Amino acid sequence: MLKIAPSILSADFAYLADEIKKIERAGADWVHIDVMDGLFVPNLTFGAPVVKKIRKVTPLFFDCHLMVESPEKYIADFKAAGADQIVVHAEATKHLHRCVQQIKGEGMRAGVALNPATPLSAVEEMLPYVDMVLLMTVNPGFGGQSFIESMVPKIKRLRRMLEDAGLDADIQVDGGINDKTAKLVREAGANVLVAGSYVYGAEDVQAAIASLKA
Repeated sequence: MLKIAPSILSADFAYLADEIKKIERAGADWVHIDVMDGLFVPNLTFGAPVVKKIRKVTPLFFDCHLMVESPEKYIADFKAAGADQIVVHAEATKHLHRCVQQIKGEGMRAGVALNPATPLSAVEEMLPYVDMVLLMTVNPGFGGQSFIESMVPKIKRLRRMLEDAGLDADIQVDGGINDKTAKLVREAGANVLVAGSYVYGAEDVQAAIASLKA
């Protein structure tokens, strides 16, 4: 099932509660929460205390994308804050299987993310254990980047890998998603689309979200 997960990285932080209610009313399926530590990626955003505050604002599914070193240190905090799913980068932890099991042990869905330059082989052995694989279609750390079109074949290969293994994990894409690139990635096999600036920069947020599903 196709899901649209607007990234609040592109929201107006001065009015974050209103910005979240806006996407809820406009038909968003998930709230994508980009957590950055200034180490794994060259930017800082928000942590579990902010997630705890905004949890009170909406019943939408909270998809927390941890772009942080040693994400296993923060899993319990994000669970307590109200996360429904935690996605960690294969590049950011030495013990990926243990980290995924820790997330699932907390009762959340678990996902693994790969940067554009990271091969699918880095996650192949983990496919039976994860609920979702996030393929970055930009280099992580900043919003508003251009879509890397060479990631489309990577999405297709991942979908084939899942089908060949008889697995039905979600494939999420994040970076440069708009009405045109959404069509490309959906056709390639992605079913969870993260969009930040395209949604929050639109005059009509509901129409923007609808266009990602069209």
